[in-house]
Amino acid sequence: MNQLPDINQVKAFLLSLQDQICQKLSAVDGRAQFKQDQWVREEGGGGQSRVLTGGAIFEQAGVNFSHVSGATLPASATAHRPELAGRSFQAMGVSLVIHPLSPYIPTSHANVRFFIAEKPGEAPVWWFGGGFDLTPYYGFEEDARHWHQTAADLCQPFGDDVYPKYKKWCDDYFFIKHRNEARGIGGLFFDDLNSPDFAHCFAFMQAVANGFTDAYLPIVERRKTLTWGEREREFQLYRRGRYVEFNLVWDRGTLFGLQTGGRTESILMSMPPLVRWEYGFEPDENSPEAALYRDFLPVRDWLAESE
Repeated sequence: MNQLPDINQVKAFLLSLQDQICQKLSAVDGRAQFKQDQWVREEGGGGQSRVLTGGAIFEQAGVNFSHVSGATLPASATAHRPELAGRSFQAMGVSLVIHPLSPYIPTSHANVRFFIAEKPGEAPVWWFGGGFDLTPYYGFEEDARHWHQTAADLCQPFGDDVYPKYKKWCDDYFFIKHRNEARGIGGLFFDDLNSPDFAHCFAFMQAVANGFTDAYLPIVERRKTLTWGEREREFQLYRRGRYVEFNLVWDRGTLFGLQTGGRTESILMSMPPLVRWEYGFEPDENSPEAALYRDFLPVRDWLAESE
């Protein structure tokens, strides 16, 4: 029998998740601490944004919690989901983006979210979404396999088809269409998860949320002592431009947040602190930079290759 969604249970988990991730990142960095900004949304709801800057390892890391509500949804949402027209809504989630200082440590993004739209006399429309993805600048096959193995392991209790399905969804979603290239090496992405029941869906969202640090922090530990110079830094800043392009042009979460009157400073927390563009850049043939385009950005089945 399907359960009705427990909004308070989801919110309590998300607030705890924000605390745990911030504590782990601060401990790994060893120098900087997160600063918190609480905010209220005039139309309903609010959140707390936490940002770490100038760390020994993390140049900038943001971990946001938001819980917003409203009487109606923007036209962009109801155009794709007409059954939501005339319903009030609540949307809550934790979203994080980590931009390390070292070009050898990948940028990473994760988010988990819950949405519910209600109308008197009718059953609520609800779903979970989220995932995590990795954006390396200099690729390491060991890291890519670890990242995807962790994702596959957390999906396994929920079915053999879950990891392949959500890996493909991530590969398809985090694709920069105007560049015809992937943003990174993918991971997991899921949305509209509302079957077979609330408890099952909530358990999967929790597994993804808790699995992020298991996937990411071992990579940070492996790469944090590698030395790098101006060449690697310049390439990192150039590739960060792709991150900006995707978030501002294609990302649905950014668009939803801006269109629903979310806090702009928190929504754009995902932007890297420093970035550069270069006209017509082409990496030198057989260079470490060229290897990123050749060996890591094209979609690969990392787990099949590790067997």
